Amino acid sequence: MSGGVLGLGDLVEIGRLDDLGRLDTPMHRVDARAKAIVVLAFIIVVMSFPRYEISAITPFILCPVAFISLGRIPVRHIARKILVALPFALVIGLFNPILDRQPIVAFGPHTVAGGWVSFASILLRFALTVGAALALVACTGLYRLGAGLGQLGVPRVFVVQLLFCHRYLFVVADEGGRMMRGVALRSDGKRTLSLRVYGSLVGHLLLRSLDRAERVHRAMLARGFTGEIRVMRCSAFRGSDWLFVCGWLAFFAAARAWNLAAALGCLLTGGAA
Repeated sequence: MSGGVLGLGDLVEIGRLDDLGRLDTPMHRVDARAKAIVVLAFIIVVMSFPRYEISAITPFILCPVAFISLGRIPVRHIARKILVALPFALVIGLFNPILDRQPIVAFGPHTVAGGWVSFASILLRFALTVGAALALVACTGLYRLGAGLGQLGVPRVFVVQLLFCHRYLFVVADEGGRMMRGVALRSDGKRTLSLRVYGSLVGHLLLRSLDRAERVHRAMLARGFTGEIRVMRCSAFRGSDWLFVCGWLAFFAAARAWNLAAALGCLLTGGAA
């Protein structure tokens, strides 16, 4: 019983990140639009590198690290959520070492095939981009982030759907938790359920979710909901926010144009860049 409930809790633990968005730190005080622009540019630049590139990507670790440290976000919260999504990245790069066996890196008598290098590059990009996105939510809060995206011109229907999915994911998970507890109490101590039982549970959860969604929608209409998410305050884009955006974009451009890690290595070892 506890295993099922804990599993659902792990899936929706992102709510803890949203709670961290209420802190008051230097990173939290940056305008949501500025942070969204920086993270979007970060993801685009990181994903633009060739598939065999690893060293040139490593300087980009500075961005999520800065968000997490300046926002005082516990690293374990980010790491746990990255691990939850890690299987998706593993599936994407799983066959690279099998299909791409051309040697491209040599360490003395040993060589490394291109498939392993591209696989490592996929995992590195995944950790950086997902970590940056999670840090953005933790340093902003989803409602402030949604308001900022709306101010940036993102279609309102997308913003509303994003916020509703976040809000009612917990409702559906709580309903699923109650169903799993009910099944455990009626299963006479059986630890495994048949596929037929799981199919029935999913069907009932879908029906309950649709019924709950209909009742929530009627209640919102009765209270005058017009499709617009209102926030308590609208932030202004200050000079420090412009400096924040321009500084990070300049760093991304420099790190994309030159291999800063290789240049730093040459500098520390006294070699020529």
